[in-house]
Amino acid sequence: MDSVTIAGVDCGTNSIRLMVAEVDARGMHVVMPRMLRIIRLGQGVDRYRRFAEDALQRAYAAVREFADVLGRQHVDGIRFVATSATRDASNRSEFEDAVESILGVRPEVIPGSEEAALSFLGATATLGESQLPGQQSATGQQTDPAYMVVDLGGGSTEIVVGGDGVDIPAQTVRAGFSMNIGSVRMTERHLLSDPPTQTQIERATADIDAHIDEAFTHVPAQDVSTIIGVSGTVTTMSAIAMGCETYDRNAVDGATIGFDSIFEADGRVLRMSREERGALGAIHPGRIDVVGGGALIWTRVLKRVAAAAATRGTHIDSFLSSEHGLLDGIVLDYGRRMLAGQI
Repeated sequence: MDSVTIAGVDCGTNSIRLMVAEVDARGMHVVMPRMLRIIRLGQGVDRYRRFAEDALQRAYAAVREFADVLGRQHVDGIRFVATSATRDASNRSEFEDAVESILGVRPEVIPGSEEAALSFLGATATLGESQLPGQQSATGQQTDPAYMVVDLGGGSTEIVVGGDGVDIPAQTVRAGFSMNIGSVRMTERHLLSDPPTQTQIERATADIDAHIDEAFTHVPAQDVSTIIGVSGTVTTMSAIAMGCETYDRNAVDGATIGFDSIFEADGRVLRMSREERGALGAIHPGRIDVVGGGALIWTRVLKRVAAAAATRGTHIDSFLSSEHGLLDGIVLDYGRRMLAGQI
């Protein structure tokens, strides 16, 4: 078997995504465009520790749609991965049973450590030849290792650091950590007013920084040279920082975003009312009410990583925005294991 066609599903706290790709010795080749549905599965999970019935119904509707699409595709394997919200929900078995009955495959509720590793795989495996260590990307971003991949989700945020490219290969995970903070979780926990008050922002910032403090005891942030940001929050805020009037995946993917522009965009969107955010065409309607919380997390992570790197004499003032992350990692990892006869 020289290649396999894999369907991957990434079911997060805010969105669910589907991708079908062929995996072979050269890598991954997308067969059909990715599908994204905003389902807010994690609605209320931070507070009540269980899935709300309307959230489950939104998820099931999306899974039925994916099942219909996959029924018209040839695939050799399907992997359905569920992350932060499902890890926290006491009634997750109900969700798992229903998904299995619809799609024929049971969700894998993976730990944060595996989510982090798969995000790193997906983000770094898609770096092109012009983005190898020590070279410039097509957009001018220097991509020296060690890479830090940040996957900022609705319920959790994974940060992963790779090797230095000398003693440890650049695309090998050196350390990773999953922080229990995300755009939905921070919004539901702290940013309750419309727009949020300064006091709410300060409390959210303190919460975020405490999680980053813990993360930095697990990952060597001071060794990072290149930050790669993935997930809907990161790419949405990148589009806004770039001045996109509507979301442009091709423009955002691989773009170098300077800290000055992203901090301005993050702060502006954070302090907007829901109505004002709704007027920004680059924000998906399903993200309007929570993207401010994600923007705050993103600013704090970037500032804290840059400060840590500065202690080692490394100056970081930009990041690489990527459309590739957990979903790519799910498909690539599953396909590689299938080709190796491990599945």
